[in-house]
Amino acid sequence: MGKQQSKLKSSALEDLMSATQFSNAEIREIHKGFLMQTPSGLVTREEFKTMYSILVPGGDSSDFAEHVFRTFDTNGDDSIDFREFLCALSITSKGETEDKLELAFNMYDIDQDGFITRGEMRDVITSTAKMIRSNDPNIEKRLDKIFRQMDTNRDEQISLEEFIEGAKNDPGVCKLYQYFPGGTSP
Repeated sequence: MGKQQSKLKSSALEDLMSATQFSNAEIREIHKGFLMQTPSGLVTREEFKTMYSILVPGGDSSDFAEHVFRTFDTNGDDSIDFREFLCALSITSKGETEDKLELAFNMYDIDQDGFITRGEMRDVITSTAKMIRSNDPNIEKRLDKIFRQMDTNRDEQISLEEFIEGAKNDPGVCKLYQYFPGGTSP
C-alpha cells in the first residue's frame, strides 16, 4: 500500500476485509492505532527490532525480531506496511492452526526455498533461547528430536507439509505455534 493515508479508502478496506478475518470497524480501529505508532505508515527493520525489545525486555530479542520481521515483510521491501501487518495480525490472532503453522514455517524457512534445514531451525531456536534468556544445555538434543520427528522422508529438510503434519502429531509442538509471536501491535 506504500505510504499510509490517515483514512483508508473504501477499495483498500474491501481488500483488507477479503485478505483478513477483520471487520470494517476492526480494520479502521487497528489502522488508527498503527498510524499512531508509525505515522509514516511503514515499520522499518530497526524500528521493529526496537519495538520487539520493548515487548520482550531482559533478553536479546534482536535475532528473533529479525526472523519475525522477515516473515511479516511479505513483499521483501525492508518495511512492514499496514496491509502486511494486518494480514500477519489476522493469522496470529484469528487464524486457524494450519494458517499459524504456515506462518511459523515461513519464519523458519530463512532462505525462503520452501524447506527448513537443520541450520535454519537451529538459528530460530537459538534466537528464541537468547530472547527468553534460556541457557538450556539440551537445545541441540531438542532440535534433533523435533527435526527427526518432522523430517519423515529423511531428506535432511522439512517441507511445509511435513512441518504441519509433524506439529499436528505432537501436541506439545502444535501448542507452541498456537500463539505465534508477533501478534501484538507495533
